[in-house]
Amino acid sequence: MTHEAIVSIDPTSGAEVERVTEATTPERLAEICQAAAEAFAEISGHDRAFRVRLLRSVAGALEARRADIVDLGIRETGLHRTRLEGELARTVYQARLFADVVEEGSYLEATIDHAGDTPMGPGPDLRRMLVPTGPVAVFGASNFPLAFSVPGGDTVSALAAGCPVIVKAHSSHPALSQLTHEVLTTAAAATGAAAGTIGIVYGQEAGALLVQHPAITAVGFTGSLGGGKALMRLIEQRETPIPFFGELASLNPIVITEAALTARGEELAKGLVASVTGSGGQLCTKPGLVLVPHGPAGDAFVATASTLMSSTPATVLLNERIRDSYDSISAGLEQHPGVQVLAEGGEPTGAGFAVTPRLLTIEASVLAEAQVGECFGPTTLIARYDRGQLQGALKTLPASLTATIHAEPSDDLEPLVDVLLPKAGRLLFDGFPTGVLVSWAQQHGGPWPATNTQHTSVGTSAIRRFLRPVTWQSAPEKMLPVELRDSFTGIPRRVDGQLVLPDEGDRR
Repeated sequence: MTHEAIVSIDPTSGAEVERVTEATTPERLAEICQAAAEAFAEISGHDRAFRVRLLRSVAGALEARRADIVDLGIRETGLHRTRLEGELARTVYQARLFADVVEEGSYLEATIDHAGDTPMGPGPDLRRMLVPTGPVAVFGASNFPLAFSVPGGDTVSALAAGCPVIVKAHSSHPALSQLTHEVLTTAAAATGAAAGTIGIVYGQEAGALLVQHPAITAVGFTGSLGGGKALMRLIEQRETPIPFFGELASLNPIVITEAALTARGEELAKGLVASVTGSGGQLCTKPGLVLVPHGPAGDAFVATASTLMSSTPATVLLNERIRDSYDSISAGLEQHPGVQVLAEGGEPTGAGFAVTPRLLTIEASVLAEAQVGECFGPTTLIARYDRGQLQGALKTLPASLTATIHAEPSDDLEPLVDVLLPKAGRLLFDGFPTGVLVSWAQQHGGPWPATNTQHTSVGTSAIRRFLRPVTWQSAPEKMLPVELRDSFTGIPRRVDGQLVLPDEGDRR
């Protein structure tokens, strides 16, 4: 019996480079899921210090294989070395950051209400904290082969929560997925983790079966709106529903005021083109719409941006599907009666998945008719507005991961913020949305269709996706998690309504 081959393709040529493995069979997938379930039972018996060691071991192992990982990533994705070096640094950092999160312990939301009188009468002893849900399925993203793939933020936040992970490798970088999975499993084994702690599957059928397997308790996904909806439909068919955490589609509008253009129009044009074309425009936070006022300052901005875009060479995209989608969506925009092409970059030459960068324009008054949505790749649409049109145009836009305002101190921003805040998960001022810092305060999500959840996929609170709350009522002390026992003082806790912080010497 022959099985589907999983091949690695060079996007610069479109040629097959190597046969990496075979698609995961249903039988093998069932074994991987069973191993994850057994690993969860074992992990549940370990303390937080074990997960700290695991995450730091993963980070060190990735750093130790930096040269191999980056070289393979360049060949398989077409992304530049500088981009992949930075992405690996981010991937290593976020593994260490989640180790710090687990060690610090406030993510558990440990809360104790001792038995006693209350305004409602005598109350029992109640103790609450978050516990891991169980094995998690993670779908690697094409555009972040490290930070949102096998060793990425979904994986390390799930491991930090105490959940085994099974990654569905992305077809755009199967060889890199295989390599990084080997690095992770070796690092996990070195800390004594069970064999099923980090699994991997290949192929579209395996991905579909994975989200429907009863051992899986949650799914993390970064990808297209269509792909996310397909997985959601599969999850709905399960006998037992589970949460789906999807980061899906985003327009990421930018609003530029006349005062900002007058003060720094050339600088803004350079920043915009760099943000639109960086990484081939294949970033979920790429600005897809820029609202620019009519008038001389706006005209100068558009002229500068057009000149810069015209000098941008053709860009290699990650795979054939993304290339075809880019060509189709951008062609559809160009054919809309209200859209004009302002500038085009270099034309693709030869084979491979290269595309032409584009700068388009439209009147803000007809934005709703154009039904503007995400175009994944190096293109953006400049919408020209007159005074009095801006808020109405913004109200017609879909929600996004980000919304950005470039303004000067003299501008009245409150009306803009009132419109944009309900439509975005991250509101930026005088910056560009590409580049998402991994930190305690980060939020990477937004109202539908940006995401289908209130939780972020970047930053420390991403761990919250893979935890569930449990309350112990009148429990014997020996049945309580150590973090809920009276004698424990190693993490922040809320005790009888008061926040109690540990002394530095008490942390453990």
